[in-house]
Amino acid sequence: DLLRLHLTVVLPLHRACGPARPELRHPDQVHPFPTAPGDARGGPDAGAAAGRDIDIAASQARMRQFMAAEGLEYGDRTMTYNSRLAQELAKWAETQTGGETIHDALFRAYFVDGTNIALVDNLIAIVERLGVDANQARDVLAAHLMREAVDADWQRSRELGVTGVPTFVVGDRGVLGAQPYDVLEGLVVESSDRRRDGPQK
Repeated sequence: DLLRLHLTVVLPLHRACGPARPELRHPDQVHPFPTAPGDARGGPDAGAAAGRDIDIAASQARMRQFMAAEGLEYGDRTMTYNSRLAQELAKWAETQTGGETIHDALFRAYFVDGTNIALVDNLIAIVERLGVDANQARDVLAAHLMREAVDADWQRSRELGVTGVPTFVVGDRGVLGAQPYDVLEGLVVESSDRRRDGPQK
């Protein structure tokens, strides 16, 4: 849950803090963020590092370590794909029975299997595996029925000053990047304390 990169901006903190501190659970809200909105179909992952002196192999090795620490798989991804359609699909799937697992499915497709999530047919295949109505999903994507909802999330991200993913936000506090348990717990504890104590006079 700490590393749903490219797909989310506000992640479910109660999944991080819930097992040890169930009283700290917060509502589960997942919001998309535009990491490469101009990249329609995708390109080599090295393109994202061009001009920034980034060692792709070393970066992926570190990411694999982070993933392993969280019990998550991570493949040898060599391409970056635009996630806009995946975001629209996820917004709709969240409203469907069985669709609540769409984020995990998209995460696996992109980061483990290297699936091009910019392609409608690939997204429909993911939906079918979840048991969600594939024909309706295709109609939703074709008509961009969730466009405004995703646009609203993107705008909210800009208003919050989000500059990258993942960003964890609780109340009016947030932290950027993959964070250890104690940092996320502290964020939730602070928010819980502020809600309990009420507005400061």
